[in-house]
Amino acid sequence: SAILGGVLNLSLVGVVFLKGETLDLQIVWSLPIGSLHLGIDPLSAFFLLPIGILGIAAALYAAGYMRHYERERSTASTFFFLNLLLVGMVGVIVARDLVVFLLAWELMSVAAFFLVVFEDEKPEVRQAGWTYLVATHLGTAFLLAFFLILSAKSGQTDFLSIQGLGLTEYAKGGLFLLALIGFGTKAGFLPLHVWLPEAHPAAPSHVSALMSGVMIKTGIYGLLRAIQILGV
Repeated sequence: SAILGGVLNLSLVGVVFLKGETLDLQIVWSLPIGSLHLGIDPLSAFFLLPIGILGIAAALYAAGYMRHYERERSTASTFFFLNLLLVGMVGVIVARDLVVFLLAWELMSVAAFFLVVFEDEKPEVRQAGWTYLVATHLGTAFLLAFFLILSAKSGQTDFLSIQGLGLTEYAKGGLFLLALIGFGTKAGFLPLHVWLPEAHPAAPSHVSALMSGVMIKTGIYGLLRAIQILGV
C-alpha cells in the first residue's frame, strides 16, 4: 500500500510538472467547520516528490529490515503507522483548508510517535518518544493560534479566504513569529530541535530516514505556505 500510494503520488506530481497543471479538489463535508479542499500546485509538487520517492524506498527497505524483529514481536503495527505517516505528510502538503491541514499535521505527528517508540521496552526509546511528542504538540499549539487568528479575521477556513487580509505589518510580524515557532519545531530549527537528537537514533532505520529526509521538510513547506498566506 505504501508503494502504491507512492506511485500515485509521483504520477500526480508528474501531471503538475510536465503538463503545468494545478490540481484542485473540493468536497463539502458534514462537519460544521471547514471543507475537504485539496490541491497540488508547483510548491506542493516540489515537496511531494521526495515523499513519493523516499516513501517507496523506505517501504522496500522495511520489508527486509523488520524481519529480524519478527521472532520477538509483531511488526504489523510498524507498517500500519508507516502508512499513516505517509498519508499524514501527503495530507499536509495537499491541504487547502486549515481544518484539513491541522488534522493531517496531527496524524503525521502521532504516527511518527508510535514509530519512534517501536522498541518501547527500552527506557531511552520511551524518553525519546515523549520528548518528541511534547515538542511536536507545543509546536502545534503555535500553529493552532496562527490559523485561528487568521480564520477569526476572515470568517473562513479555506487558505484562499485567509490569504491577503490586509493585515498591518505588526500583525503580520506577530503571525509570522507564531508560524516560525510552530513550523520551526517540526523542521528542527535551533533552538527548537530538542527532540531531534533523541528521536532519530531511537526510531527504526527506515523511519529515521523518512523523518530526517522528508518529515522535517514539512516544516519548511508550512513556513513557505505561511509566508504566501501572509504576503510577507
